[in-house]
Amino acid sequence: MTTTTLTGHSLIEGTAHGTLLLSDVELSFWGGVDPASGEVIDQHHPLAGQNLAGKLLAIPGGRGSCTGSGVLLELIQNNLAPAALLFTEAEEILTLGVVVADVMFERSIPVLQISETDFSRLVDGSDVTLDNNTLTLSNTRKPAACKKNAGEDAITKNRVALSLTDSDQAMLNGEHGKATQVAMQILTRMATIQGATELLDITQAHIDSCVYNGPSGLQFASRLLEWGAAVRVPTTLNSLSVDQRRWQQHGIDPALGEPASKLGDVFMQMGAQMSFTCAPYLLDTAPAKGEQIVWAESNAVAFANSVLGARTQKYADFLDICIALTGRAPLCGSHLDEGRMPTLSIVVEPPQDTNDAYWPLLGYHIGVLAVNDLPIIYGLEHAAPDNDDLKAFSAAFATTSSTAMFHIAGITPEADTAHNYLLQQQALNNTVAVSTADLVSSWHELNSATESTVDAVCLGNPHFSLSECESLASLCAGRKKAESVRIIVTLGRKIHAAAESAGYVQSLEDFGVEFITDTCWCMLVEPVIPTSSTVLMTNSAKYAHYAPGLVKRNIYFDSLTHCVDAACSGSHCGNLPSWLDHQSGKAVR
Repeated sequence: MTTTTLTGHSLIEGTAHGTLLLSDVELSFWGGVDPASGEVIDQHHPLAGQNLAGKLLAIPGGRGSCTGSGVLLELIQNNLAPAALLFTEAEEILTLGVVVADVMFERSIPVLQISETDFSRLVDGSDVTLDNNTLTLSNTRKPAACKKNAGEDAITKNRVALSLTDSDQAMLNGEHGKATQVAMQILTRMATIQGATELLDITQAHIDSCVYNGPSGLQFASRLLEWGAAVRVPTTLNSLSVDQRRWQQHGIDPALGEPASKLGDVFMQMGAQMSFTCAPYLLDTAPAKGEQIVWAESNAVAFANSVLGARTQKYADFLDICIALTGRAPLCGSHLDEGRMPTLSIVVEPPQDTNDAYWPLLGYHIGVLAVNDLPIIYGLEHAAPDNDDLKAFSAAFATTSSTAMFHIAGITPEADTAHNYLLQQQALNNTVAVSTADLVSSWHELNSATESTVDAVCLGNPHFSLSECESLASLCAGRKKAESVRIIVTLGRKIHAAAESAGYVQSLEDFGVEFITDTCWCMLVEPVIPTSSTVLMTNSAKYAHYAPGLVKRNIYFDSLTHCVDAACSGSHCGNLPSWLDHQSGKAVR
């Protein structure tokens, strides 16, 4: 047996001993790990079915949802967390979950960053001992060739101390109350891990910490409120885990409904607005280009940075409210010009005669290609996507990528600057081509259903816009859904009220559409999804990815038109669309 000692950088110090659980694929803890059991439920991940409890988990980093920090906190509190986390990236979302566990509950697990070369030497199932920054392995393998040494660069670069203003220091000293002090403690620890040298003022926040993953998140928020928490900037709230006004009507178990609803109330008592939407860019408070903001919710972050040109990092749950309480954020990442520059160029071959399923499918596929890269995408200059297309693209991209933004040449507001940067850096050789045929694999990955029957149509992930309500009303006009099919739309209260004023709600309810506000599909469970419903259909690539793990249902992904057709007929053929027929080997329509 070979014993090897490796040295990394401790993001969170500590010791651990146990079995190594290894994957070279990033993992979103929210939607990917069950907080009540520790099992990996992401059916698309190589570790699906494995249990993380007590293992030393080695993955390159996180991806997907900002709520991963909340899931990890719940795992730690339930004694179901990994014994340690090993990353090649200076991972922030999961690391924050550990920081919050330490600061708020005096519980912790070690987090170590190692180089990609050392990561390639790890062997799944081996016996491992971690002592702060030293990793001892019972057996290793020779390092594989690495495409890049970003992990090593991140470890060996100089780490500069965080400089605080007098006002920052006053908050840290407790001069503005305990809640602000604790928020600043968490913020400064994370800013140091991120490599920030100072903090900056922000104009607004969008809070994802209102998603209920279990008692620990409610305990966190309640303690801050007891300590006098009050937001310092205009703050909106993400979707809750239930429809706050109607969860009893929906038959939700009070064990979920009551604490999930209370969590929203706690944040509103801190001064946050009752917005309850995962699409804050649809609100009147949407930020302008260049505005420094703090948003959580992965799809919203991607849209804000990429489509609006506002500036935010991909902020994890808990850090979002800490920043709202202090009005300060780490000056690093996509807050800076250099953090918004591309590291990968992607050239797309646009298919002919596509429908609206193209944009979420493309976003999902590009997110896989650019899981840790900030891409600039060429080839779509004449595609003319509308905001609903870009909303769907952003959500799908943020599902598979850990990156906070993207650029699309000729479409997004900073694409010209990004292109000029690549020219100056002579970095265009880092290019990936995407043909129409390449998208077929992602289409099959999103379509897990094989039966022809469809039991429920799931729309509104992210929340429906007013224009989507209009489009749906047009598709449903003069038609009636099948009795056997439920068709449910999730959306924010503001958009629901506007759609009601425009007459869309009445016409869609006549068709058979059910509307649910305050929450979205990523949080909906039985009995909203009936036990008898085994096959779902959606036009959301994000929900098509998460649903098999979250609700244990097979799912079809397709265009809004085909979703309505399925609602009327109760069935779906599941064939590839004609614009994806290249080298498919399957029937097309």
